[in-house]
Amino acid sequence: MIRINLLPWREARRKAHNLQFFILMGMVAGLAASIVLLVHGYYATRISIQAERNSFLKNENTKLDKEIEEIKKLKEEIQALLSRKQVIETLQGDRAQTVYLLEQLVRQTPDGVYMKSIKQTGSKVHLTGYAQSNARVSTLMRNLESSPYLENPSLVEIKVANVNNKRLSEFVLNVDLKRKQSETETAKGAPGKGAPPGVAAPGAKK
Repeated sequence: MIRINLLPWREARRKAHNLQFFILMGMVAGLAASIVLLVHGYYATRISIQAERNSFLKNENTKLDKEIEEIKKLKEEIQALLSRKQVIETLQGDRAQTVYLLEQLVRQTPDGVYMKSIKQTGSKVHLTGYAQSNARVSTLMRNLESSPYLENPSLVEIKVANVNNKRLSEFVLNVDLKRKQSETETAKGAPGKGAPPGVAAPGAKK
């Protein structure tokens, strides 16, 4: 009977299987490493792109902050200019009112009434003077009430005073100035500049 020794063949087949296994493991390990590298590279690229975007947004935000600060400064400057313009217009209007006040006092003061002092604080005017009688003071108040630029005359005090050996009535009264649109237009140089209709030029005599 012929005997065949199969041990060498089995050993060779086992070695071949082991070699194939190690080769397959190596291929799997290489493929896994390749996949890991590709994924790592992909995410690294995404992270780099996002970092560049973040840097761009940061720079743009910095520029916007500077522009916002400049706009804020411009608004403050514009507001300051508007405030100055308002002050100038108010001063011009007050200057015109002073002219109207003096002209109206000349027009509305009746005979026998003499002004001692005139003090203006804003739209309030404080008058002191002498009159030949209390009736003259009443006439003055009625005239001031009917004036187109004066209103609300109020008598503060009236008393007897001797001036140059004459018996007179010394009075103190307050009156308000009216603010009219025509005064603002006059201050801005609008048509109709100068004294309004029915009002004499400053310094005119009654």
